[in-house]
Amino acid sequence: MSIYLTGASGFVGKNLISYFKNKIEIKKHIRDLEFSISQNIVIHLAGKAHDLKNISNKEEYYEVNTELTKKIFDAFLISDSTVFIMLSSVKAVADDVIGSLSEDCDPNPKTHYGKSKLLAERYILSKNIPDNKRVYILRPCMIHGPNNKGNLNLLYKLVSKRIPWILGAFKNKRSYCSIDNLLFVINEFINNDIIPSGVYNVADDGYLSTNDIISLMAKSNNKKIIIFNIYPLIIKIIAKIGDVIPLPLNSERLKKLTESYIVCNEKLKKHIGKELPLNCKEGIINTFKTFK
Repeated sequence: MSIYLTGASGFVGKNLISYFKNKIEIKKHIRDLEFSISQNIVIHLAGKAHDLKNISNKEEYYEVNTELTKKIFDAFLISDSTVFIMLSSVKAVADDVIGSLSEDCDPNPKTHYGKSKLLAERYILSKNIPDNKRVYILRPCMIHGPNNKGNLNLLYKLVSKRIPWILGAFKNKRSYCSIDNLLFVINEFINNDIIPSGVYNVADDGYLSTNDIISLMAKSNNKKIIIFNIYPLIIKIIAKIGDVIPLPLNSERLKKLTESYIVCNEKLKKHIGKELPLNCKEGIINTFKTFK
């Protein structure tokens, strides 16, 4: 068995290569325009990530997330490969969630990142899939794990330096996706040929507030953290200033740190027929251990 992999140098790609090391042959995608696929499985991870600083050219999202996906998928359809797995995002559906986000929710992305991912999804879903092929679109929520360079890493550095947490007044509930669970899911889709093609949310069981995350970070690092409940309007004004001049906090980052975003994984677990290896809290704690 062999894998044709795009996005091998990214966070998920590096972890996937390590996960399948010495088990499955992996060929890394190099060229965008001229390539052939002869591997059994295609895992398409390459993509233009969401830019928190809002400095990216919007066309880049569509060139990478949409057009490259079309080329990879077209090559898959005419190849002998039997399994196609694309890494999309919950942001292809919604930037704000009321209640819980399921696969049945009507997509309404607001950002170019989300829109470009949704266009790629729709292109794939518009094609007739041969009976001998399986196609999976995975929509993970916030992925975390070893060598994570996102907001969790920044928060951990803050806690390690015993800097007071000033966003205690914001109450939220967030879903997370451990890299261990994501790789487990990918492995299941590869090896279980009775799982039907389609779109699947990927999230750990349970959810945590950002205040919960801060407390877990402090506990795992044997630190005491001071949490201030500063009036939210004041924090939002500071974030607005951060939109203009370089500050650790801007409106986009404030939103990601304080919004509620619960993702339903029931469809995934139903079709896999198994529980995920880690719940939300266990996955987060495992990630924090690697930050040390």
